[in-house]
Amino acid sequence: MQRIIKNHEVVDETWHLLPKDATLDGITNCDDLIVPLALWREHAHALKVRDGGLGVWLDADEEAEEIGVDVHHFQVIALNFPSFTDGRSYSNARLLRDRYGYKGELRAIGDVLRDQLFYLHRCGFDAYALRADKDPYEALESLKDFSVTYQAATDEPLPLFRRR
Repeated sequence: MQRIIKNHEVVDETWHLLPKDATLDGITNCDDLIVPLALWREHAHALKVRDGGLGVWLDADEEAEEIGVDVHHFQVIALNFPSFTDGRSYSNARLLRDRYGYKGELRAIGDVLRDQLFYLHRCGFDAYALRADKDPYEALESLKDFSVTYQAATDEPLPLFRRR
């Protein structure tokens, strides 16, 4: 079982992340699922009436605006980082939290490394599924790498000069 970081703790993963080409066939009614955006677009009604938990995941080339009016349906929204150097999901996180008011779990998935966690948290992420070859306990410490931030962000809306 994969372990993830959630709310500053390492916990067992309980959600099933469906692949991008997933279909409704074989989905059980009670599993907690994180479905790809394409499946949500095609079968939103059927997914909403299931008994299990519902989440959606967006790839880096998919826009937060596509689910903006639907965020209240999701307990988890996962944003994919196809590579460490691809930062588009940071922008989607800010939009989901700041523009669309998403309050549920916002999870980073894909090529997620220790060095990103502090900055991901600043953009509104509260859960991190690290790359399989990385230790979540070691990465957890990176959330404390910096004690002061200068810029405004989702986690601190005031820049440093306004906090004095």
